Amino acid sequence: MARNRQRCEAHSRRTLLQALGITTTAVIAGCLGSDEQTPEAVSLDDGQTCDECGMVINEHPGPTGQVFFAEDRLDRDGPAWFCSGICTYSYRFDREDEGWEPLVTYLTDYSRVEYDIRGESDRSISAHLSADSYRPESALVVVAGSDVGGAMGPDIIPFSDTEEASTFADEYSGTVVDAVDVDRELIDGIRS
Repeated sequence: MARNRQRCEAHSRRTLLQALGITTTAVIAGCLGSDEQTPEAVSLDDGQTCDECGMVINEHPGPTGQVFFAEDRLDRDGPAWFCSGICTYSYRFDREDEGWEPLVTYLTDYSRVEYDIRGESDRSISAHLSADSYRPESALVVVAGSDVGGAMGPDIIPFSDTEEASTFADEYSGTVVDAVDVDRELIDGIRS
């Protein structure tokens, strides 16, 4: 009888340790993230309309953006897309207030493209809509408050190279800010 109890206790302990091992592995895997890759940016040159304001994206100048959300809440596959940095952040902030979880935010990276500044008094920067012209927000800084705008007028101008952003800000005014630090107050200040 004592031997059976020892076997049962040993079996129970082994089962408990196995269960703990499986649970620990699952928790560690969850903390480290899954094998799922971050969705890649898409091209916005096919007549898409901005999910914030409804403007046709490829008909306007300036930086554009895309946001992938954790849940499929859009009427299509892929990201929400935008005609400007202002629209990108405004939409994302509003969706976050509704409980949506952004996976990645992409913005035009003006360090990756050859851009043009057009106009004398009402300056705008060229649009670049191919998938390879975007970078994740986490890899960017933006020039906020410059004399150069985009589709919606005043906008943020993103760069992956901080020195290029500083040079742009020196030439066209503005302040260099980490893109991940852009908040509703900054966006509202640019809009007004």
